[in-house]
Amino acid sequence: MSKLQSMQSAYMGRFAPSPTGPLHFGSLLTAVASYCDAKSQQGTWLVRIEDTDIPRIYPDSETHILHCLDAFEFEPDAEIIFQKDRLEIYEEVIYQLQQLNLVYACQCTRKMLGSNAIYAGTCRNLNLAFEHQAIRVRVNDQLICFEDRLQGQHCSNLAHDLGDFVLKRRDGIINYQLAVVVDDYLQGMTHVVRGADLLDNTERQIWLGQLLGYPRLQYMHLPLAMNAQGQKLSKQNLAQALDPAQAPQLLQQAIRALHQLPVDLDRPARMLQQAVAQWDVSRIPRATQLEQIYQ
Repeated sequence: MSKLQSMQSAYMGRFAPSPTGPLHFGSLLTAVASYCDAKSQQGTWLVRIEDTDIPRIYPDSETHILHCLDAFEFEPDAEIIFQKDRLEIYEEVIYQLQQLNLVYACQCTRKMLGSNAIYAGTCRNLNLAFEHQAIRVRVNDQLICFEDRLQGQHCSNLAHDLGDFVLKRRDGIINYQLAVVVDDYLQGMTHVVRGADLLDNTERQIWLGQLLGYPRLQYMHLPLAMNAQGQKLSKQNLAQALDPAQAPQLLQQAIRALHQLPVDLDRPARMLQQAVAQWDVSRIPRATQLEQIYQ
């Protein structure tokens, strides 16, 4: 039995940053909330680096992520995994879906699709060879709903809102939607705590999980930290990188931003321990954005 299997609990949660830039304050909110939510329920908390989009990996960002985890004294309950080391697993799942005729090859380029947000199924019945093509998964005309612990009920009809979506790009890059669903299943996840910017991804991931026979997860999408320009804090918007030297102060600020009871300024591990003991989801704003401005 592996160390992870021996740690299986009723609650399995994770923090899953992408190394497309350094961690910022919005990333810290997710790390704190996912950690406290898991530990307050005697659960297991893991870290996964979601780096399948290899061309977008920012130099030294993985190093910064690992440095921040150490500085903020987060302790994952098992070894950190990197998705770029698991590409064969995702390819095997695509093959599994192919055998069930649930995916197909698509030759459409971005130029051909133009500004169309909903894929019209152009290649759905062309039976193209899978080599050197994008791979799309078929969706049905049905409503998919889930009850988010903060945002309430959220629904989407993928056929109307999105169309068949890509699992693997023409350049061979595995899409986030596939990798996250497969790894959440293989790691035994039961709960997902992440930013509200990923809310609209959830129905896609539920659909994929249903096709693969995976159990459905519980979701909590946190309100986003915003900058003075009304944009969410992100690498694209040049959000300030977390300074590991300021870990206690930033941790205190993150706990306050989540509207939790205040914690004493101390070593990060002790602050996290206090935050876990006081953790109260009902105090987190039921909104997709935080009102206060952050940088």
